[in-house]
Amino acid sequence: MNPAIKENLILPTVALRGLVVFPEMTLHFDIGRKQSVSAVKSAMMNRQNLFLITQTDMSEEIKGREGLFDIGVVCEIKQLVRLPAGSCYRVVVEGKYRARLVNLQQMRPHFISEVKPISVKDIAVSSSLDTEAFVRYVRTLFEEYASLNQKLSADIAIGIPEQHCIGGLTDYLAGNLPLEFLEKQYILEELNVTKRTERLCEILLREIEVLEAMETIEDHVQQQMDENQREYYLREQMKAIAEELGDGESAVGEAEKYRSEILALHLDAESEEKLLQECGRLARMQPSSPESAVSRSYLDAVLALPWGKQTADNLRLAHAQRILDREHYGLEKVKERIVELLAVRILSPEIKGQIICLAGPPGVGKTSIAKSLAKAMHRKYTRISLGGVHDEAEIRGHRKTYIGSMPGNILTAVMRTGVCNPLILLDEIDKLGSDYKGDPASALLEALDPEQNNTFRDHYIEIPFDLSKVLFITTANDVSQIPRPLLDRMEVIELYSYTAEEKFQIAKRHLIKKQMQENGIRPAQLRITDDAVRLIIDGYTKEAGVRQLERTIAKVLRKAAVRIAGGETEKITVRPSDLEMLLGPRKHKPTVLSASGEIGVVNGLAWTSVGGELLKVETVVMEGTGKLELTGSLGDVMKESAKTACSYIRVNAALLGIDAEFYKTKDIHIHFPEGAVPKDGPSAGVTVTTALVSALSGCPVRTDIAMTGEVTLLGHVLPIGGLREKSMAAYKAGIRKILIPEGNIADLAEIDATVAENVEFVPVNEVSQVISEAVIQSSGITANNPSAVKTVKGLPVVQNQTSLHNEVCRRNGKGKIV
Repeated sequence: MNPAIKENLILPTVALRGLVVFPEMTLHFDIGRKQSVSAVKSAMMNRQNLFLITQTDMSEEIKGREGLFDIGVVCEIKQLVRLPAGSCYRVVVEGKYRARLVNLQQMRPHFISEVKPISVKDIAVSSSLDTEAFVRYVRTLFEEYASLNQKLSADIAIGIPEQHCIGGLTDYLAGNLPLEFLEKQYILEELNVTKRTERLCEILLREIEVLEAMETIEDHVQQQMDENQREYYLREQMKAIAEELGDGESAVGEAEKYRSEILALHLDAESEEKLLQECGRLARMQPSSPESAVSRSYLDAVLALPWGKQTADNLRLAHAQRILDREHYGLEKVKERIVELLAVRILSPEIKGQIICLAGPPGVGKTSIAKSLAKAMHRKYTRISLGGVHDEAEIRGHRKTYIGSMPGNILTAVMRTGVCNPLILLDEIDKLGSDYKGDPASALLEALDPEQNNTFRDHYIEIPFDLSKVLFITTANDVSQIPRPLLDRMEVIELYSYTAEEKFQIAKRHLIKKQMQENGIRPAQLRITDDAVRLIIDGYTKEAGVRQLERTIAKVLRKAAVRIAGGETEKITVRPSDLEMLLGPRKHKPTVLSASGEIGVVNGLAWTSVGGELLKVETVVMEGTGKLELTGSLGDVMKESAKTACSYIRVNAALLGIDAEFYKTKDIHIHFPEGAVPKDGPSAGVTVTTALVSALSGCPVRTDIAMTGEVTLLGHVLPIGGLREKSMAAYKAGIRKILIPEGNIADLAEIDATVAENVEFVPVNEVSQVISEAVIQSSGITANNPSAVKTVKGLPVVQNQTSLHNEVCRRNGKGKIV
């Protein structure tokens, strides 16, 4: 119906929630809001029409004009009935014509709106062939929609023939079909009749597609239900047959139990199918057969895995830093890297697992730092010891066809924790072995590769298990023993040996308290003075870590416990003077460096898996036939370094003031003390060269200098590894100057702060620089070129700091060093 009214109207207004009324449509709805009831009553009392308009958000109360759509419908109230509920009413209205909301003039006690009637020109159905075809298309779509929607009322189809205009037909269908209120509102606001009908056709086509999809899904579900019912019926028959045969519960009931547990896991289709097949085989076996025991063990192992179970990570950085600082003294770089790991997980929760390798000497806290990380993240912790493992099956499990087969250590560790995101410590990964049974290091490649471990396949389990949520931490003493492909998958964080001050702080903060608690001694009963702790560190232990220190402290506390438990005393104070009685004579005397230099004796530096060591090299020269004797359990590389040093000295003998025929007339014996300890590596090259020069020339070497570096035939000094540990050993021995290769200058950033403050590092790139720094020179015999150098016992004495070095460079074809 098109209005003849042209001026604006002032009408009571009701805001509808989720409802849209159309012209020529009868609608009944319930009202309960005081504003709505007041508006309806006001319209009836004043014999006015009622303006119905829809809220834009049905979940919110109207606060103003912006909460309503622009177009609504002016309606005539046909009936108002009070419901038994009390304050609610049922209203029956009939839509008259569209109107536009101009202004919301009043909100209390009810809405009063200024509305402008909208005149819409409708098109008769029989006006043209195109119009009639259009209407038929709409009716066809409606019939197809009605055939798919079984809940649709049949009365709607009866009213369609009564519609003689396209706009009226569109409004009739939109008002009566179960469409979303936003779609209905869109149709109501479309004033162009043709576009309005096209929009309705689009909605009907989409609804038809949705209903067809629902019908397909329903058919599939029904078919699945029929199959499940058939399977259930057959299984019940099998169970009844088994009971008749006297098997009691038999394997059928057991298989059904496994089957229900497998289905509850919601695994991927391939894994679920394999496990259900195993259940089917179990159901067909005799319970007493060996095969059924294998099948049950396999299913029990699979179901014991924590499929999808995980703990929530605690990624608070301050919390993690507090735990790490409380439980570990020092280790700043390790703590910093752990905090970085947590920060990245906060910003990128889906990041793939990062494998961290903590490398360092024994006893420096590699295992305990992993425990602290698990505690900080609130993750379950478990440890796998890899030392001595030489069978691949230890990692990936055995095939279940073997007697006594079981899953590998990795999945067994996951089962122990009961969650799929634990922290697993792979301890001593550098101690892995290999033999004819396989290479366990290669088996670890898949488990430690973030790109592959989301589908890790254990030989026993046989179906993929996701290890990508597991946080793997590995530990090693010697990174060089880890196979390169495995090392490439890990980020190595070095843990260095502790300084004496760090050991003192660790003992005071952690070790003494721990051992007092373990030995049942209260703090009021025993006190160890600071000087006594320092003497224990320097005099009774010699290690990179603190394990021996902890055992020594425990020994002191046990001696004290005997006296306290025996009633001799109630309180004991342990002073330095008491330690010899408690621990015996001091085991490690402080290194006393000779005040004057020694001939043929040089302080070298060595790296070991337990930290750095001061390694003296002793050389003596005897009359003989040119033999070179090397002792001290030396490896091939170290023997080659000694031979290289001899060749260098032979080439530069004249410049060094050494008899050029020494290799024919002298026997040389080079010894590395502690002969039972194997030694190898190229870093003793400069030490051996200096010792040979000193022994052959008769000039002593400064005892307050240590050196390290590989030497070449041309006298170049090449960089070495382990500088931090070596410098620590030199500092502990009282060395105050270290000669290092120039290529190791960048490594000085890693040097401990205490060492850096007390030790001078002199970078060198030629052997001649080492000789100038280390060999003690004084006036004496004149060399071939008296204007250039003086000699003592055949060794040139340098007139300035670089003349010897420049002469060697000249002979080797290199420029001078300024």
